[in-house]
Amino acid sequence: LGDRVVFVRHTLPGERVVLEVTEGTEGDRFLRGDAVEVLSPAAGRVEAPCVVAGPGLCGGCDFQHVALPTQRDLKAAVVQEQLRRLGGFDADHPLVAGLRVVAVRGDLDGLRWRTRVEYAATRHGDRGMRAHRSHRVIPVDDCLIAAPHARVVGESAEPVVIEQVETSQGSRAFEVDADGFWQVHPGAPSVLVDTVLEFLAVQPGERVLDLYSGVGLFAAHLAAAAGPDGAVVAVEGSRSACRRAERNLAEFPDVRILPGNVEQVLERHVPESFDVVVLDPPREGARRAVVEQVAARAGRAIAYVACDPAALARDLATFRDLGWELADLRAFDLFPMTHHVECVALLTRTDPG
Repeated sequence: LGDRVVFVRHTLPGERVVLEVTEGTEGDRFLRGDAVEVLSPAAGRVEAPCVVAGPGLCGGCDFQHVALPTQRDLKAAVVQEQLRRLGGFDADHPLVAGLRVVAVRGDLDGLRWRTRVEYAATRHGDRGMRAHRSHRVIPVDDCLIAAPHARVVGESAEPVVIEQVETSQGSRAFEVDADGFWQVHPGAPSVLVDTVLEFLAVQPGERVLDLYSGVGLFAAHLAAAAGPDGAVVAVEGSRSACRRAERNLAEFPDVRILPGNVEQVLERHVPESFDVVVLDPPREGARRAVVEQVAARAGRAIAYVACDPAALARDLATFRDLGWELADLRAFDLFPMTHHVECVALLTRTDPG
């Protein structure tokens, strides 16, 4: 509107809509809005399957009005744009230009995948979800992205959950605190582990560093690949996750689990180098201080698991400045009906010598 950007929910590129500004005033740099009427729909528009998806309603899903193939095209375009704008990659870079967001088994046409759900409470004590960027609670009888037997945060007395993960190595069980971090798409742990294992191709006897290691999902599989002559160091900020990791990694007693801030632990307690490194940082990414230490310690390969394309792009740019290049990139649709996307990047030394 004029020279100001408006971020508009519930629409698609190329559509003509009637827009209602929902946030921002005359002096603000940008505004937020909702498409309250669609005048010219895009080809990828569909009827939202959820009755509380739409302007002024539940803020949980961004893309209920978008066909699944179009959702994935949009997510790929966002990753590509961030890699170009923030990462400095050329538009014709083959890994950027050819990026596709692929489906993962475990959902039902983009629905019924979320294995853990947190509800808000209405004034009458019923289940609900908050409206977008609001404390207002919308009653929700049935969340369509929730798995049939999803755990409801705060309603279960069970303190620990056992998760079974099937990968190319076989089946392995993991203990997770009921309120601890774990991928919520049922197919996510398997596809992420197999991608990291494929990218790093860990050999027996190699040294592995696992950063932001959680309850040991990657560390367990990496330790199995490195074998008894190898070594794995796992660093995790959550002490409760570290306690679970000790149990999950009990068959690998030589794995070092170091609790604490990743940047500080690397500086103070991990001076050695490693053949390969895996990073799975939170949404803000690893950031320069950690990237610099990883770039200095890693030998031949780094696998970076990212839930935010902007943070990934910034960190990849830093890695490139430090002599590491993007060698492979995958994107997975682990959050259907939302704008979120998960990426796994492989970095190798620009000059292996």
